[in-house]
Amino acid sequence: MTPRAPLLSRCACSALVLVGVVLGSSGANAQPQRQPYRVGLLNNSFTPGSPTVKGLRAGIKAEGFEEGRDVRFDVRSTAGDDRTIATLAAAPARENPDVIVAVGEKETRAAQAAAPQTPVVFIQIPDPVAVGLVTSVARPGGHVTGVSDLRTELVPKRLEVAKELMPNLRRVLVVYDAQDSASAAAARKAQETAPSLKLNVVVRAVRTQEEAMRELKTASARDVLLAPATMNLNIMELILNLNLYAVAPAIFPSSFWVQAGGVASYGVGNYAEAVQAARLVAKILRGARPADLPVEGVNKIELAVNRKTLQAFGVTISTALAVRVDRVFEGIGE
Repeated sequence: MTPRAPLLSRCACSALVLVGVVLGSSGANAQPQRQPYRVGLLNNSFTPGSPTVKGLRAGIKAEGFEEGRDVRFDVRSTAGDDRTIATLAAAPARENPDVIVAVGEKETRAAQAAAPQTPVVFIQIPDPVAVGLVTSVARPGGHVTGVSDLRTELVPKRLEVAKELMPNLRRVLVVYDAQDSASAAAARKAQETAPSLKLNVVVRAVRTQEEAMRELKTASARDVLLAPATMNLNIMELILNLNLYAVAPAIFPSSFWVQAGGVASYGVGNYAEAVQAARLVAKILRGARPADLPVEGVNKIELAVNRKTLQAFGVTISTALAVRVDRVFEGIGE
């Protein structure tokens, strides 16, 4: 009689056979793991950690995409230097991104040129139809959609804030890049609104940073500077410096500049606008076509003031204005 193998050995052999069958079966049916989506960001800020970048990352996470596992970002920042836009746009385009988020009109056009077939989601553009980026708000067409920040439409409200803060102001000075269509539209809106508010609005279109500095030097504490719609020619930072040194107060289109020391702003926050744009990005990653995604207007508009800068100009917020303020920055860079 042939001796039987020990029970433990037979069990071990059976287990090995079973494991082999399972592994073979799972290997045959296993699907290759999908690579993370690639999202390029062409940003006009000075730092890769700007509110726009943070807002986009937070918005994508809120949509259920985990950074690293589901999506990867390629962030390129122009630091306000228009000469670098084309080169920076080409870098993420070479990586075949699934979507490019572009901050501003020039950045959007550069992204389109670098990757004509790649979906582009824009932000910080007041009127994308007027500048020819989309055919209509409801049906953008092509490969582009995004969020309109309504900067031109909100100019009258910024002028109202200027008058409430400085009832005896001498004039409102608007200095902008002559080649910037968004800021030119905002300047025209300021001139159209001026008579109804009984304001003296002075508009100066410039072509160099030196010209901008020369015009801004004419401002005094009795004037209010209306910041342009974009960062072209670094005019926004020049105006901020005049705030920080208490030369002339300014009204900005975004609370980002008020946090940095600007007097006041009325408009959308860069963080909130990027969070909103992230929802469009998520829809595209899930299969939607930009041509079928309507351009959205900003969802949240806020009035922000910087108490420290106001005090430096000797300005006290009226009770009527104080109840409408959404954000108060007590210091600079808080």
